[in-house]
Amino acid sequence: MDRRIFLKTSASVAGVTLAAPYIARAATTTMRFAHFADENHPANIAAKQFASRIEQRTDGAIKIAIFPNNQLGGPPEQAQQIKLGTIDMGLPTQGQLDKYDKAFAAVMLPFIFNGPADAFPILDGPTMDWLAPLAEKQGFVLLRNWEYGFRNVTNNVRPINLPDDVKGLKIRTPPELQIQASMEALGAVVQAIAFPELYLALSQGVVDGEENPIPVIYFNKIYEVQKHLAITRHIYNNMIHTVGVNSWKRLTPDQQAIFREESKNSGELMRKLIADSETEQVDKLQKAGMQITRPDLAPFRAKMDPAYKRIADYAGEDNVKKFREIVDKYRKA
Repeated sequence: MDRRIFLKTSASVAGVTLAAPYIARAATTTMRFAHFADENHPANIAAKQFASRIEQRTDGAIKIAIFPNNQLGGPPEQAQQIKLGTIDMGLPTQGQLDKYDKAFAAVMLPFIFNGPADAFPILDGPTMDWLAPLAEKQGFVLLRNWEYGFRNVTNNVRPINLPDDVKGLKIRTPPELQIQASMEALGAVVQAIAFPELYLALSQGVVDGEENPIPVIYFNKIYEVQKHLAITRHIYNNMIHTVGVNSWKRLTPDQQAIFREESKNSGELMRKLIADSETEQVDKLQKAGMQITRPDLAPFRAKMDPAYKRIADYAGEDNVKKFREIVDKYRKA
């Protein structure tokens, strides 16, 4: 063989050999993960862990781009984008998902849970078994419950020790009937304001107060524009790590299994971070100038009959009955 032909042929073969691994490697898929929480909030810390482990366990085939702090719209808009496939995943609460199936509304009954010890197993087990198939019909794949927390009331008018102390206060709530009904049952005047606009509305006195879990109050610096915090723990709900159905179908079965495993791990991390930090955050809120009360909750619970009726009218009496039966069966003493 002519030397020049031999060298040319060898170079061509070498080029194919070098290029082959690149050609064979699947293209990297980047999935968009949006949520409402501040970058320092445990939700974002958990999301970053999830993204890192997914990239590691898929050998870089899947990367997760995180958009915290409502960068892609508020929570209702994020839920709709998950359904449409504009974003791939997020952390809607039951209050956002009940716009798609009313059964989710039954979970947010005021004062239904005594604490995390009965909330977590009830929501992770029988409630998830009930709700996940309903969500999938609406375009959502529920991976795992993450955390959000028990909601508490802040305001700028007076300390809250009794239900009557809430009467007449202008309280901002999200556009979620269960929360609105619980506040109105106590005599509050409710106004729905989008979360990204809340701080400004409080600072300008558009409303007297708001209600949220402790980490939300802390990380979003609500203490800068509110004087009083009452630990009412009136409603518990959680974020649910959710993937759009169409995005889910693009994953292989092995990748789907990895997603479920790492969502569970990240959800447990978020729960731990919130549990470990809540007492410290309450102390910091007090040091920042908030006056904190811890009212007896029995008189507040006794006022909730009108709220339960409104929630049943909205969620469906059968759904509320089913959820209450689940709670009664699985509740820890």
